Amino acid sequence: MTSETHTHHDHDHDHHHPTGFRGIVHGLFVPHSHDAADSIDDAMEASVEGVRVLKISLLVLLATTLLQAVIVAFSGSVALLADTVHNFSDALTAVPLWVAFVLGRRAASRRYTYGYGRAEDLAGLFIVAVVALSAVVAAWQSIDRLFHPHPLENLGWVVVAGLIGFAGNEAVAVYRIRVGRRIGSAALVADGVHARIDGFTSLAVVLGALGVMLGFPLADPIVGVLISAAIVVLLWGTVRSIGRRLLDGIEPHLVDQLEHALAGTPGVVAVPRVQLRWIGHRLHGSAELEVDAVSLSDARRIAEAARAHAREHLGTLDDLHLQVAPGGAPGRT
Repeated sequence: MTSETHTHHDHDHDHHHPTGFRGIVHGLFVPHSHDAADSIDDAMEASVEGVRVLKISLLVLLATTLLQAVIVAFSGSVALLADTVHNFSDALTAVPLWVAFVLGRRAASRRYTYGYGRAEDLAGLFIVAVVALSAVVAAWQSIDRLFHPHPLENLGWVVVAGLIGFAGNEAVAVYRIRVGRRIGSAALVADGVHARIDGFTSLAVVLGALGVMLGFPLADPIVGVLISAAIVVLLWGTVRSIGRRLLDGIEPHLVDQLEHALAGTPGVVAVPRVQLRWIGHRLHGSAELEVDAVSLSDARRIAEAARAHAREHLGTLDDLHLQVAPGGAPGRT
């Protein structure tokens, strides 16, 4: 079975991505892809890979935090301390997402008849809340330091620590976003965006330290305020993505692909209705087919062929209920 990758962001036919500098920023913090070549064939494999990403990224971020904490101890930098705490909180966001991936492996029950895939979306909401809270805390600390400046020592080491924070977070961001897009996990992509934002927060520490070196002590808190504002603006794209998932929103191009796959099946005359939704990082859907069949057995054969064709086009499709009308008499298969 051939699988295809699909991003979690909408790609409406009349949608245009920003260009220029705004487009570069949009691409960094609202990641998307038009590439449908990568594949993941099985929900369990996707969950296992998701957990692997979280384990590795957790270790990388904890190591980054430890290195920064050592430099905080002998530099006395309040800005670096804030960045270190922020990176530590980012590492901890991997825990609820890890739990969500593990829960997603559990079989459906009488109470949770669709399984536990929605736990990923709840984890995504938690991640959004943590990012928003960190933006508020960073803004508060930066504004406080505007009115109550703190002298910085060992500025060279502060710069090194900021670069370490950026490198660690960017490595984790690239890894999380790439795998999140491949397995269709909006929550994992959101966590990757969170790590990327934290990386640029670490760069702000570097800029602030350089400003102090050049004789402008207020550079550090001013950059902190600007970064806090940028976090709130850039977080909006992730909030919309998670919100769509919770409201059963789906990318229109996925609906188009499903309609095309069903309509292209021999024996299918028309596809009046198609529904799709994400449950975790897997797709579930239903469709109504008008088929060229004179018997119920022929209708079922065409429906099974249509279902197989749909799974060839949508690799993340787990379940597809089809309603058919053989010879004008409604039936379900």
